[in-house]
Amino acid sequence: MTLQSIVRLSQPVCLALLLAAGSTMTYAASSFSQDSLPSSIKVPEGNKVAWETVGTGEITYECREKVKAAGQTEWVFAGPKAQLKDRTGKHVGNYYGPPATWEAMDGSKVTATQLAVAPAGDGNLPYQLVKANPAMGDGSMTGVTYIQRVALKGGVAPKTGCTAASKGEKIKVAYQADYIFWKAQ
Repeated sequence: MTLQSIVRLSQPVCLALLLAAGSTMTYAASSFSQDSLPSSIKVPEGNKVAWETVGTGEITYECREKVKAAGQTEWVFAGPKAQLKDRTGKHVGNYYGPPATWEAMDGSKVTATQLAVAPAGDGNLPYQLVKANPAMGDGSMTGVTYIQRVALKGGVAPKTGCTAASKGEKIKVAYQADYIFWKAQ
């Protein structure tokens, strides 16, 4: 068999593989490193980066009465809403809640349990490590074990404006964060 005949035979196979790959999310090799992260939010050994995304959106806060502090008010986290994009800028999923849910464009999604947070600088949401619950739906989120929130910009509750007169009001605060999805090796 000549090289030319092998190429001719392999073209339909390559085309089929390319079409099949386009129907599911693919994960590129990662250059993400946990080295500079606080130890409390590092993913345990035995997991590898499966997907790196950038979430851009808003956090909603609601002005409520403080728990066990009658007459005092505070801004309380009410939920996130963000688009998830891959490193090339392609919209690949959404993040919303409550409960906190990461959903891929293929319909698969995960919720998670928070394990740890760590300060990420004044004016920024904290770093976060969550343990993923089993995925709902079969797809890109299948097998996700952990999710890290890193590279944070903004998203914290306002320091003022929540008073007894404004109880029940909601405010949306812009934020950006990288969400790093991990799977078992």
